[in-house]
Amino acid sequence: MAVSASREGKPSYMQATGALPHPLTNDYMFKALLQKNGNVLKHLICSLLHLRPEEVQRVEIRNPIILGETLTEDFDSKIFVLDINVLLNNQTLINLEMQVINYLNWPERAITYLSRSFDQLSRGEDYIQVKPVIHIGFLDFTLFPEYPEFYATYKMMNEKNHHIFTDKFVLSVVDLNQTDLATREDREWKIDYWASLFKAATWEELKMLAEQSSVMKDAVETIYELTADEAIREQCKAREKHVREINTVLGERDMAFRELQQQKNANKQLEKEKNELIHEQEQLEKEKNELIHEQQQLEERNSQLARQLELLTLENQRLREQITGAK
Repeated sequence: MAVSASREGKPSYMQATGALPHPLTNDYMFKALLQKNGNVLKHLICSLLHLRPEEVQRVEIRNPIILGETLTEDFDSKIFVLDINVLLNNQTLINLEMQVINYLNWPERAITYLSRSFDQLSRGEDYIQVKPVIHIGFLDFTLFPEYPEFYATYKMMNEKNHHIFTDKFVLSVVDLNQTDLATREDREWKIDYWASLFKAATWEELKMLAEQSSVMKDAVETIYELTADEAIREQCKAREKHVREINTVLGERDMAFRELQQQKNANKQLEKEKNELIHEQEQLEKEKNELIHEQQQLEERNSQLARQLELLTLENQRLREQITGAK
């Protein structure tokens, strides 16, 4: 990141150029931005849930971190603290997640997170008091390649008449790589702008976004401030190192899987050839038996003809004897 001082002597994102040290696909920077700047978090939620800013009275992050401190994963609960758990207007729970690694189990993970958040009642409370829960994943991969979509929302509903079973259990996905599929409604609510912010890789991209609205400018200023913090940069580096290690493991797993699949395919082909040979052998055995049967029939026919020839020979001999006697 190249930076020079502004006319006032204070560094500004306007003088920053080149690649971002840590884009917002880095989940530490993602959380740092939304925790540091409540206004940005509020407007992001408004876009995603189609709310007007005046409809949002309170946005409370329920799992804040101390920015710059080293984080560890809670392996027992399997909930990573870099997700952003928000209580909206004291009545709706929202979980925001940035995910760049495709573990091939995101639907199951998301449902697990939703279920744990939904299980919120204390002993003696009525079920009607359960707060709505919304899990929103910003994914740097396409969840269902056969059904690509920019912003998708899933709810429990009747398969036949599509009646919504409940609005209290909702799962949404923003595919950061499918911005071109954004609908008119997505664009009206500026969800594509947020995707562009999260995917931006250079300061030039961020500056272009900052020109679009005061909220985007606010976000870019906070990103610049966070990027200038060495402790936060170190945590971002640690997260990127972790992602590289995971990708290496996943790459090795995928290679092993491909090799196993190739071996399975080879075994399947060998099994197919074996079955074809067995079938061919059975066919030859059948033809052999048919030939043996035909040979037996021919031998039997030959025996019958030989017997008939013998009888004819005896009959001819008898007739000759009769003729000789008559003379």
